[in-house]
Amino acid sequence: MPHSETTPEQQEAPSRTQLTPTMEDTTLNLGNGGLTDEDLLMADVDEVESPPVVAPAAAVEQPSSSPASKPESADEDDAPVEIKQETKPEIKLEDLFEGMDSDDSDDEFSNNKKDVVTGQIPPSSPGPAAAPPTGGSNPDLLRVFYQLLFPWRYYFQWLNHSPQPTPDFKFREFSLWLAGGVVFRFQSYSTLDLLRKDVFKHLPERIEIGPIYTANPRDRKTFRNSSAFRPIAKELCFDIDLTDYDDVRTCCDKANICIKCWQFITMAIKVLDRALREDFGYEHIMWVYSGRRGAHAWVCDRKARGLDDHKRKALGNYFSVVKGGEKTGKRVNVRRPLHPHLARSLEILKEHFLTDVLEAQDPWREEDRAEKLLALLPDIKLRQALKEKWEFNPGRSSTAKWGDIDSVAKTVGGVNTKDLLEAKQDIVLEYTYPRLDILVTEQKTHLLKSPFVVHPGTGRVCVPIDTSDLEGFDPLDVPTIGGLVNEIDSDSSSLVKKEDGDEDKKGAEWERTSIKPYIDQFRGFVHGLLREEREFVRVKREREEEGGGLDF
Repeated sequence: MPHSETTPEQQEAPSRTQLTPTMEDTTLNLGNGGLTDEDLLMADVDEVESPPVVAPAAAVEQPSSSPASKPESADEDDAPVEIKQETKPEIKLEDLFEGMDSDDSDDEFSNNKKDVVTGQIPPSSPGPAAAPPTGGSNPDLLRVFYQLLFPWRYYFQWLNHSPQPTPDFKFREFSLWLAGGVVFRFQSYSTLDLLRKDVFKHLPERIEIGPIYTANPRDRKTFRNSSAFRPIAKELCFDIDLTDYDDVRTCCDKANICIKCWQFITMAIKVLDRALREDFGYEHIMWVYSGRRGAHAWVCDRKARGLDDHKRKALGNYFSVVKGGEKTGKRVNVRRPLHPHLARSLEILKEHFLTDVLEAQDPWREEDRAEKLLALLPDIKLRQALKEKWEFNPGRSSTAKWGDIDSVAKTVGGVNTKDLLEAKQDIVLEYTYPRLDILVTEQKTHLLKSPFVVHPGTGRVCVPIDTSDLEGFDPLDVPTIGGLVNEIDSDSSSLVKKEDGDEDKKGAEWERTSIKPYIDQFRGFVHGLLREEREFVRVKREREEEGGGLDF
């Protein structure tokens, strides 16, 4: 298999323990790099280019689309300087994107109020309290991670949908979150090399991905109306956060998680993934751990990427079963007979309800929580009889109380068994069915945290989740940035002494660390997506040659 040509700088890979490199930038040129499309598609990991070494980040420099690019405007309002007010009321394009930052704004960023146009924190807004950088915020660790461990080649192919640069990558919005709360919005890059250089320069604590636009997002201010510059495509995304389960989980709350409450995420993935595949025909679905307390789904099929917001909203409503807040009373009210999706979901969830909810969470052991269960039952006589029994037997387990519902109903008499069955089905759905941040699904302009970035608070990498072994996934056991760097430093086998005394590096650094199975999974996912894209292009070309069209 042919290999891409490398410059002397690329052949001279950085030292594994060099945290403050001094060599000049080298280019990656993933446009083709001397490889054919098929070579790029099926490239083995040992063909991945050695990461370039870059100078330390300059926190106050504006990311650029090219090394010699100029600021977008005279006032440089995308740089972290004082925000100037817009003086031309007819240019209001950015207002369309107000409030479209990622829903998964974790605690580290919750107090940072950004300007909706530039994405910067105004000078009048106090930044977060200064603290020594640790974990995912440590710039030295981030430098090593981005240079040696981030899967750049497959990342580019995933977002570009082709080995060769396309508008799908060139016109994609990226958002870089820097230390101290500075956020660069509407960044775009014509090549992967330019994105890499910006990341190596600024060492962002977080990268977010936005939609593909009709034009370069950096040029948005040159357009006079929203029809000339608008989002046209983005992966269909779903976001599940364990804080939305705080009213039903008893083991943890807020940002805290454990393997017991993570089962709510497992249930949600099972239900959503199966429905997306069987009910909507999607095939290329990637689930990613958010780094702390949730999971994201990226539906990457071409037909999903092209959905408009109206269709995305309809699809989101399809999965809106648990509605209202914690204090709204009954949160599930579905029609009968049950929709096939809900009937199938109940089959998936009923075992989880018995083991992961009743046994593991024991949500109704306490009297006040048991009152909530009683309020969800339809018959007033049944509710009163159950209340008296539980008051006489304080501390009765949730599993026992769930069994009491049917046994007591038989003694009370007059209970409508159909209504009781439907009420119990609704209770199972309320405690197990996926709870979504619907705006993430409905709006193309909504940013979402990128896979393989590092959570700044936990230091955990946002890795893909293997849906074939959901029960085997432990969010507390995923690789951390500190652990990965230690693995690199301690791996003495990564260098092999030759007879002439030279040292020969064996493959990519990530292959010898605990992140390898996750990158392997990502690589397989990307290859499958690219195969479909190549088939689409082939069929389209054949139909155009025959004078026909392609109905998509």
